[in-house]
Amino acid sequence: MPREQGEVQVRAGTEADLPALTDLYNHYIRETCITFDLEPFTPDQRRPWLLAYPQDGPHRLLVAREVTDRTKNPHNGPESDPQAGSAEGPGAAGEGAPGTAGEGALLGYATSSSFRHKAAYAPSVEVTAYCAPHAVGRGIGTLLYTALFEALADEDVHRAYAGITQPNEASTRLHTRFGFRRIGTYTEVGRKFGRYWDVAWYQKDLG
Repeated sequence: MPREQGEVQVRAGTEADLPALTDLYNHYIRETCITFDLEPFTPDQRRPWLLAYPQDGPHRLLVAREVTDRTKNPHNGPESDPQAGSAEGPGAAGEGAPGTAGEGALLGYATSSSFRHKAAYAPSVEVTAYCAPHAVGRGIGTLLYTALFEALADEDVHRAYAGITQPNEASTRLHTRFGFRRIGTYTEVGRKFGRYWDVAWYQKDLG
């Protein structure tokens, strides 16, 4: 599947994306209540999460990356320095370690994962999307969800769910745009930054 729109490529996530994905998720752990994880991860700690997403089936990981001139022109040949931009650390992980030569910074990612682990829940998935702080306002979440739900259209998936920590107007708008409706709220279900947070649950009917 990779697909391009404008200057962004959306494709399946690979292990080469792991440092950038970890760096992006750690930002939301440290700075926001969007995720209820409390401690940042290392890429090695995050690897089992990434490996849980095959490139087909109902559970997907899609990434959005900048498209550079090298990506647009496949005849440029290999990178002169295959290690360039692959260093880990603040500000570095999002700029390199691409899955395709010539890709630029990670702009965001989206997942569809198991809603619950008991077998009867198999036709339901939980979806989420994270946008890199420097890419907010570029429609990255829309691109990722468009690709994700196109992929799920061919899978045995009946319902998609999203839990949104309150308040989060941007996430609410995104999910509403894709046909999610609010079905209930878990009140004060998580504690982070010294206070309790509500989580509103949204449902999208897929079949």
